[in-house]
Amino acid sequence: MNTKKQSTDIRQDEIAKAALDLISSHGMKGLRMTAIAKKVGIVPSGIYRHFRSKDEVLDAILDFIQHHFTANVRSVARMEGDTLMRLHALLMKHVSLIQENASIPTVIFSADVSTSSSRRRLKLLGIMEAYLAEIAALVEQGKREGTIREDVESSTVAVMFIGLIQPPTILWHLSAGTYDVTRQAEAAWPIFCRAVEK
Repeated sequence: MNTKKQSTDIRQDEIAKAALDLISSHGMKGLRMTAIAKKVGIVPSGIYRHFRSKDEVLDAILDFIQHHFTANVRSVARMEGDTLMRLHALLMKHVSLIQENASIPTVIFSADVSTSSSRRRLKLLGIMEAYLAEIAALVEQGKREGTIREDVESSTVAVMFIGLIQPPTILWHLSAGTYDVTRQAEAAWPIFCRAVEK
């Protein structure tokens, strides 16, 4: 990959992160190209070198989420230890991703993503399905190594795993960050393990 392309990718990631920060503090109405430029520290025309519209920035936010989901799964796949240890690490990485980017739930459930644009809704669905498939692949690995029961459906376990994160995230979001997602995830983890471990 050449330096210019890498620089473009880094800048686009910075813009997506700045957009998430603006949504966190001002809601979806705060997502304006001039505000994003100011947050990143570039002139407004600099934003338009990377994204032609707010819609493209929203797409970049979905790409940001997808990138971090994929990076987190790949990171835990390289870890030492059994599959349950890897899944626990993935759980905590997912919690950290949400806590560090508080507006992700706002974006996911916004009309701009989940209802008004079927293309963007389908893109998000594809991201979630790919993430679930990677979690299910980890579960399959756990079955082969003998740490996860062979009689459980891997795709069902993957959805259960996401269930450790989504409801606490919604409570955290609705409570303006006062609900302790990390504590809830850690408390739920042994119950999840008892349900799936061999």
